[in-house]
This record gives sequence, structure tokens and C-alpha cells, in this order.
Amino acid sequence: MDLEDREYRLKSALGRARDEFDYVVIDCPPALNLLTINALTAATSLIIPMQCEYYALEGLSALVETIKRVVAHLNPSLQIEGIVRTMFDPRNSLTKDVSEQLQQHFGDKLYRTVIPRNVRLAEAPSHGLPIVAYDPTSSGAKAYLALAGELVRREQDAASLMVLGAQDAVTQTD
Repeated sequence: MDLEDREYRLKSALGRARDEFDYVVIDCPPALNLLTINALTAATSLIIPMQCEYYALEGLSALVETIKRVVAHLNPSLQIEGIVRTMFDPRNSLTKDVSEQLQQHFGDKLYRTVIPRNVRLAEAPSHGLPIVAYDPTSSGAKAYLALAGELVRREQDAASLMVLGAQDAVTQTD
């Protein structure tokens, strides 16, 4: 598309929603195209779902480079919130190897919660339902609920650190 400021179209469209909602979740296709660039330009942070497979690890490297370019040229406030391992199969040695590499490179950015490889997760979209409605007792639904809990805990911890930091600053100036 040859539109001027095409990378900022989604950010402009979401401008009003930022005041009305605490969170806006943008689910992107696994492709580095104009839709993804628009999402990265509009976002303040991102969670990267990552299959624990070799080619996905290569794709992650390309995504991180794209994120660096977006930060440098389009959205300096963008940051990686975390990486969540998906389609996780602990019986597979490659899964364990990739998981260890992610831990080494991303440390505390890697969520402890993993989303298992699960047939019910694969079936849910074909029924037009989220997994928590399609089969709330499945291991996939339980994992996504655990991830949501981990997200909330991380945000609460970050808010506590900011408050503590502010209190420390007040104490030091007294």
C-alpha cells in the first residue's frame, strides 16, 4: 500500500480505545507483513507465543530484529513483555533443548507457564469458541488460565516495584 503513514493506521484507529480500556489485545498472524508492523507500531508491549521447535527459534530471531527496527524507527516505547512456550511436548527432546535456549537468552522474560500440545486447543477454533468455553477442563484451557494468572501477578509485582521505588525516592529526599 502506498498510503502515507501506513504503519500508523492501526495506532490511529485505536487512539480512542486506549482511554476506554485497560488492555487492548491484538492477535497477529505469524507473518512479518504490514498488519504485523501496524500492530507493533500501535502496541506498548508484546507477548510472543513460541513453539519449541528449531524453525520457530529461527523465526524468533527474525522477529526480534524486526522489533528492534520498529523501536528505532516507529515505536520507541515498544518492549517485549514476555515469551510463552506453546504446543509444548515435554516428551520431545527438541522441545527441552529449545526451551533451555529460550531460558538462556530471555531469562525472566520467559513465562513459567507453558501451553501444552493439546487436541482440544486445535478443535476449539473450528467451533468458533475460545478454549475456556469449548472445553474448560482440558489441559490447554487450564494452561491458558494459568498464563492469565501469571500475567496478572507479573503486572502486580511490577506495580509494587514502582510504588516501592517511589517510596524509596521520597525517603531519600527526606
